[in-house]
Amino acid sequence: MTTKFTRKIEDFICGHCGAQVTGDGYTNHCPVCLYSKHVDIHPGDRAATCQGLMAPVEYLLKNGEEKLLHRCLVCGYEKLNRLDKADNRDLLLKIIATLK
Repeated sequence: MTTKFTRKIEDFICGHCGAQVTGDGYTNHCPVCLYSKHVDIHPGDRAATCQGLMAPVEYLLKNGEEKLLHRCLVCGYEKLNRLDKADNRDLLLKIIATLK
C-alpha cells in the first residue's frame, strides 16, 4: 500500500444531499453541502471499507489556504480537505458561524 496521492477522476452522487458532482481528480467533497465520504486510507486509493459520510466539523485558514476538517459519522476518522472556489460559500459561512 502506498501513501502517494493517486488521482481519480470520478463523478458521484452525494450521499448526504443527493447532488450530482462532477469530479476533477481532486474533488474530495460535495460542493453543495460540503459533506465528504470515507473512501480512502491514503488519498485516491479507495481502500477504506468504512464508506461512512464525513461531516464538515471545522474550518481552518492555514498559510492563506482554506480547509475543512471532515469527521466520519461512522468511525470518527478525521481528514483535512482543501476548499474549492466552487464550494457553497453561504453554507461555509454558516458552518464557520456555528464554530465560534
